[in-house]
Amino acid sequence: MVTIPVAVKLSPFFSNMANMAKRFEEAGANGLVLFNRFYQPDIDLDELEIQPNVLLSTPQALRLPLTWVGILYGRLRLSLAATSGVHGAEDVIKLLMVGADVTMVCSTLLRNGISHLRFIEDGLKDWIDRNEYESARQMIGSMSQIHCPDPSAFERAQYMKAVKSVQHVMVTSREAWRILTGD
Repeated sequence: MVTIPVAVKLSPFFSNMANMAKRFEEAGANGLVLFNRFYQPDIDLDELEIQPNVLLSTPQALRLPLTWVGILYGRLRLSLAATSGVHGAEDVIKLLMVGADVTMVCSTLLRNGISHLRFIEDGLKDWIDRNEYESARQMIGSMSQIHCPDPSAFERAQYMKAVKSVQHVMVTSREAWRILTGD
């Protein structure tokens, strides 16, 4: 219905993100923004009032857009933008490598000020130079699911491997504790 490009900012709460992305593409969207962070108020139990509670993103929030941009890249004709957890140059690089056309920052600017953009930009330029890329465009999608050496790393089956690796670390930590304490 409109002639300007339309990007849809999605929530991560779809039961089948790939299907929804395809449906937005079929409906005419030009891009997707992965993912929207919703405002979530809290309750003050002493005053029995609803209170604003803005939770800024942390670098750990990067994993969700990293996963879905990496899965969707090359499977849709849509432009992919990534948001949530983008705090430094390494985050931008990772998202570009899995297929983001653009990354968005907010929380880190609220914490560090607008001048933090220069820090991110300088880090990106430095990494590109050290790794002999001609431009940021060259790295887009290079580590997406369809291009990475181990595509299963993006799949749910990897969940069990990840859990087992954590269990191994926990066992190793318990063994270390026994050695240190004599228990």
